[in-house]
Amino acid sequence: MREDYLVLKNLVKEFGGAKEAVVAVDHVSLQVREGELVTLLGPSGCGKTTTLRMIAGFEFPTSGDIYLEGERINDMPPNRRPTTMVFQNYALFPHMSVAQNIEYGLKIHRIPGREIRERVEEVMRLVGLAKMGGRSPAQLSGGQQQRVSLARSLIMEPKVLLLDEPLSNLDAKLRESTRIEIRKLQRRLGITSVYVTHDQEEAMTLSDRVVIMHEGKIQQIGTPSDIYAHPANRFVADFIGKANFLEAQVVGISSANTAEVEIQGVNLQIPIGTRKLAKGAKVVLVIRPESVAIEPKKPGALIGTIRESVYLGSEIVYEVQLQDKLITVKVPNPREHTLFSTDQEVSVHIKEKSLHILPAEEHSL
Repeated sequence: MREDYLVLKNLVKEFGGAKEAVVAVDHVSLQVREGELVTLLGPSGCGKTTTLRMIAGFEFPTSGDIYLEGERINDMPPNRRPTTMVFQNYALFPHMSVAQNIEYGLKIHRIPGREIRERVEEVMRLVGLAKMGGRSPAQLSGGQQQRVSLARSLIMEPKVLLLDEPLSNLDAKLRESTRIEIRKLQRRLGITSVYVTHDQEEAMTLSDRVVIMHEGKIQQIGTPSDIYAHPANRFVADFIGKANFLEAQVVGISSANTAEVEIQGVNLQIPIGTRKLAKGAKVVLVIRPESVAIEPKKPGALIGTIRESVYLGSEIVYEVQLQDKLITVKVPNPREHTLFSTDQEVSVHIKEKSLHILPAEEHSL
């Protein structure tokens, strides 16, 4: 398995003239391993789709290079690149049948008819469209149309499959089931894939690695679990899932990878990983809502006041006031826990091993 199967090297993309240039992609570098599914994740306008379009050849870099299996493909036109794109809007030909849509690329490449029929039959079976070849796109559901779009890309046997927000037009339940199918199919085929989305849950579910982008720059690259547990900065922590941010001060270094911090008179032992922190340093704690427990008020603990509660059946979500800071707390399986009312004081327990520390200067990111 090649570690440098697809390489983006210092990619820059600017739009507009020299005086009014807008930098959409700002020195992006990335290595995608063979057979890996990497997701580009970020808010609208972060540069993720422009990056994908440069890989496909629909946009050309202002500077930087793209390599596929060691070959520089910057100047290669889209129709000659060994990549295929699954689009957000399906881009199906309405006057063609499902089978005709899927086989279109093979016919352009003058593949023999018998081979086309065999490959169409196989790919339709793979994506769950067997025996639907004679239908028109209008006779299919949104999820089925997206499968046709996926099949049309897969049948070309690309070296890299590119997916541009392919599930955004589906309803929530169908989106969830379809992304599971895409992941299973990608793993079974072992096809190298780059997936663009703004949906954090989608990225966390699908990806081997996630690339977080903001304002054209890469903020962090890592596995879903690494990014969730160890965000590189406040933007990443705030964008991936829910997070509370509490300012604190280091009052001691307990060991090589543990710091003692003080919050409102209570000391906590926090893992710091490889960060170098000194006594007296101001830090920001990243606290996930599920990493906080509350119970009836007891002396010696952090004391908070319930401001709001939302009962969701499988969990209850509280907003708790800690002096001048409002934090979110998620309590699973509410029937097994004490329920608290608005304005009730509670003890707040933070699960120390689940915390993550950021230097105070990153608080403004």
